[in-house]
Amino acid sequence: MRKLALIVLVATVLLALVAREAVQRWQAPLNLPENGMVLTVEPGDSLRSVASRLREQGVLPHPELLVAWARYHGLDARIRQGEYQLAPGLDARSLLDLMVSGRVIQYQVTLPEGIVLSRALAILAEEPALDSVLAGADDLRLLQLVAPHESPEGLFLPESYRYDRGATDFDILQRAHQALLQTLASEWERRAPDLPYATPYEALIMASIIERETGVPEEREEIAGVFVRRLGLGMRLQTDPTIIYGLGESFDGNLRRTHLRDADNLFNTYRHDGLPPTPIALPGRAAIRAALQPAAGDALFFVARGDGSHEFNATLEGHEQAVRKYQLQRRDDYRSTPETQ
Repeated sequence: MRKLALIVLVATVLLALVAREAVQRWQAPLNLPENGMVLTVEPGDSLRSVASRLREQGVLPHPELLVAWARYHGLDARIRQGEYQLAPGLDARSLLDLMVSGRVIQYQVTLPEGIVLSRALAILAEEPALDSVLAGADDLRLLQLVAPHESPEGLFLPESYRYDRGATDFDILQRAHQALLQTLASEWERRAPDLPYATPYEALIMASIIERETGVPEEREEIAGVFVRRLGLGMRLQTDPTIIYGLGESFDGNLRRTHLRDADNLFNTYRHDGLPPTPIALPGRAAIRAALQPAAGDALFFVARGDGSHEFNATLEGHEQAVRKYQLQRRDDYRSTPETQ
């Protein structure tokens, strides 16, 4: 009897010691570098394969404890793919919670206001954590996304977008397109009365012109007012950025008289009435709002001062005086449009 009791006691002590050792191992911090490390859970990875990989890297000395705990609690099949930042001091339990939570590393890409779609695609292609799947601005997926519009230009909201590694440029542009549609619909509902737009798309075209003409954000509404009054009076918009957009890659930075006379350029608002066929850039929220809530006034002309701002005039005579003042004797650092191209 005493022998049995002794065996039971020894077994109990051993179990207690084993349990204590297991708890200590379970609660021990992972062997992480001083600056931490990034763990990537690939598609198709199991918890066991991730744990084994961490053991091989010397990070997780006892992967079997992690797998056993996860299976007991039904968490082994719930880990989510992605990149995880492992900080020093993290233990196995916290590691499991992190992988189940899906709190992956987030990246951010910014599409500046006023850029063209081709530039937006180039920016996305430069993101190392983003996969490029689009062949260009005329990729069929983009055309289908923006249908019934024939051109995708201007139909994406320039903003900052967060994403996980493995997302694609098309994923970002899908979100940007939805954001643009929501913004345009919201601003259209609050538009000023008697505007010369038949559809929200026409307002978007105007917003893109305002975006490209604006060097000083505070002038957006005033520039919008000039263009809206011109349309209302049947005057041509006569804005250089539309011509430049129509010239595309052939534009060398020098706008010539031959360009102003070119009626074959459908974006030449010196030769064609009304709005150009499509937007000429990606307009931001402020430009869209300005197009739909232009400033009141009587100005029909504006000329760049060379510092990004403009002088506005209600008469052709006043405008011509301003042209002589600011255009015929240009400053060395002359700038008429936003610096973003």
